[in-house]
Amino acid sequence: MDELYYVGLDVHKRTVSFCVKRANGGVVKQGTVPATRPSLQEWMAGLPERWSGAMEATMFTGWIYDVLRPRAVELKVAHPYMLRAIVAAKKKNDRVDAAKLADALRCDLLPTCWMAPSEMRELRRVLRYRNLLVREAVRMKNKTAGLLMEVGAEFNKQRLHGRRYFEELVESLEEVPESVKALLELTHTHLEIFERAQKRLLRALREHPLLAERVERLRSIPGVGEVTALTWALEIVDPNRFSSGKRAVSYCGLCSAQDESAGKSQRHPLSKQRNAHLQMMLVEAAQLAPRFNPELAQVYEQERERGANHNRAVLTVARKLVGYLLAVDKRGTAFQPRPPR
Repeated sequence: MDELYYVGLDVHKRTVSFCVKRANGGVVKQGTVPATRPSLQEWMAGLPERWSGAMEATMFTGWIYDVLRPRAVELKVAHPYMLRAIVAAKKKNDRVDAAKLADALRCDLLPTCWMAPSEMRELRRVLRYRNLLVREAVRMKNKTAGLLMEVGAEFNKQRLHGRRYFEELVESLEEVPESVKALLELTHTHLEIFERAQKRLLRALREHPLLAERVERLRSIPGVGEVTALTWALEIVDPNRFSSGKRAVSYCGLCSAQDESAGKSQRHPLSKQRNAHLQMMLVEAAQLAPRFNPELAQVYEQERERGANHNRAVLTVARKLVGYLLAVDKRGTAFQPRPPR
């Protein structure tokens, strides 16, 4: 059987540093290749027939992973935080990093992170971009109200962003500089563009064949809306990669870090090692879910009775929501509330 070679890849925007090693640690070759598809294809043609690769997770990892994966026996993506504890050293450069990745791979010490299929990563990118458009639309709304308040104009807050009311309001403004009117028109135009674009992207995701049935099941949970269900489906992708609800809660960033030594335990604020997109969406959903879900409302009230403030009670609701989402997603059936005792 042909020997298996181990390739460490230090990925950057313009270059990829590589180190190819044998199982005994001997260096076969190392160097740098431009981070372009043609260059990587040409570089792979010169590699041994059987090779396994490792690279660190960065914003450039996705497309490079898709280019290299078909030619590799196995290609792993290293967890950047866990990798620090293994390859930390006084001397650090691209060449050394690639060699250490190869060593961690051949010694089976590489802490890996899960890699979603390319099609799901593309849909996830669309959803995240849609969320960006929503945030920009909110900024435009706030800017419109701010401009009106700066010049002392009176307006109806609830109707401000409707087209007809806005046009009538701008026409009726007196003793207001023309520059402010121009800025108001510009801001409202951008708001409409962002609103139309985010609705178009959301509609495309809602109707996608990979998501439609799954999102419908998740929405059977009272208090779970369309955006929450889409975010869960595209950020989690495969619910079976979580062996327990606690692991899912940790991934969502809804639990605090813990230090325990010599019998003393200390809790810290919410961990920064989390999926920030999923954390934000779940916390927002937990603010509203108790209005539509009696069980979640009971969870919230019980936490408040125990002395927890509003924020802690919301986090408890969010953790319960994760349990519901994970159960429905793993089971593949609609949500069934527990019968009353």
